[in-house]
Amino acid sequence: MGTKGSSYFISLITLIAALGGFLFGFDMAVVSGIIEPLKLQYGLSSGQEGLFVSCALLGCIVGVGFSGYLSDKIGRKKVLFVSAVLFLISAVGFAFSEAYPVLILFRVLAGMGVGVASNVSPLYISEVAPSHKRGQLVVFYQLAITVGVLAAYISNYFLQGYASLHAADEGHGLINWLFIENVWRGMFVVGVIPALAFCLLLLIVPESPRWLVQYGRNVEALVILTKISGEETVRVELNSIKEMAGHKSGGYKELLRLPLRKLLVLAMVLTALSQFSGINGVIFYGPTILKSAGIVTSDALFYQVILGAANVLFTFIAISKVDTWGRRPLYIVGSLCAAFALALTGFCFMMNITGWFMLFSIILFLLFFAFSLGPLKFVISTEIFPTHIRGTALSMCIMTMWVSDYVVNLLFPMMRDGFGIATTFFIFSFFCILSFLYAKKRLFETKGKSLEEIEKEWNSDLKAEKELSVNKMEVLEEIK
Repeated sequence: MGTKGSSYFISLITLIAALGGFLFGFDMAVVSGIIEPLKLQYGLSSGQEGLFVSCALLGCIVGVGFSGYLSDKIGRKKVLFVSAVLFLISAVGFAFSEAYPVLILFRVLAGMGVGVASNVSPLYISEVAPSHKRGQLVVFYQLAITVGVLAAYISNYFLQGYASLHAADEGHGLINWLFIENVWRGMFVVGVIPALAFCLLLLIVPESPRWLVQYGRNVEALVILTKISGEETVRVELNSIKEMAGHKSGGYKELLRLPLRKLLVLAMVLTALSQFSGINGVIFYGPTILKSAGIVTSDALFYQVILGAANVLFTFIAISKVDTWGRRPLYIVGSLCAAFALALTGFCFMMNITGWFMLFSIILFLLFFAFSLGPLKFVISTEIFPTHIRGTALSMCIMTMWVSDYVVNLLFPMMRDGFGIATTFFIFSFFCILSFLYAKKRLFETKGKSLEEIEKEWNSDLKAEKELSVNKMEVLEEIK
């Protein structure tokens, strides 16, 4: 297969795998349009409101918990299919359930689908991507998330408009019940379309060649690598992968030993700090934040579409620069600037500066988040771990993301009502400053290196560290 054919093939399978990211974004953001009507229909308190939003995150934690280990055991593709089925079942179930506890159950199932996709989709993309385009293609997964968020915002906005326009219409059919009388249910029905497409398209996606080599299926891996890289370099690449594939699937105990422990701490801290920036507070509670900013509720969904569009647009900066500027510079600059934008937003709330300037400060935060804190946590976490334990390690990093999100989304309504919205944004700004300081000290560059080259470097570092430890022991013995 020629270069053009290889490029087409890798683009196609990346696009399909990234549908997991689209569903991730859609499923998380669609909630923003139903919080207000759901609060009215079920009489929810601020604590119950936070529980409803965050219960999906509990499902995410469960999904991540089993997906990493399972993807290392049975393959990336099969576990991606599990996530697609969970998305499909939850979308239908939530739309047609009446009892509040049952709604919670289907939100948890949706969260499980999101958890699985958030772990395995970027993992799969990183393992099929050529090294010179890996950062760009993994960031494409983040782009799919932002497109999913935007799709949810647009869908919510138009369905709300449709329901308002036809509110006086008489009818008892399914369309009337879903899209007029209970428009928030219709918002979830829309998610059936991409979920079904994901299920069907996964049938043409190949298994990860690195996973295949790990289990001795070299002939299958060679066929897939030829389609991805072309015939000229495929043998060299396969031999490099085989050289580093000396272990079967690793366990959690291995991750707690050096040098993997250092890598795990790095990835988990960066991931947690990225979520403590409050990004999902902005996504999930967008209409209520905009209402606090002086934008009336009827226009809040429209302005949220603007926020979603900005998030998509700014992610292209990361796509274009991550493999040229590198991971470390983007992360350091983006986190510091995000801290400034959040502080500016908090200042606007504190001084009661509302309207377009407030909207500008929030968009500014989305700009800096979208090319640094947002996508780079996925890029870094998928690059730095060896193949035999990458799925398990990534699951722990994504687990950290969802636990952090759960805390933020559970506490956000109470922080907003207790501390005030201005103080809440100042707290988010503080965590971005911590992210800047930590990345400046600990984050190393990986652009342009193959996954096997990164692994070799860490093996060399481990050997050097052991030799240093032995030398220290010898010196101590001589002193004694």
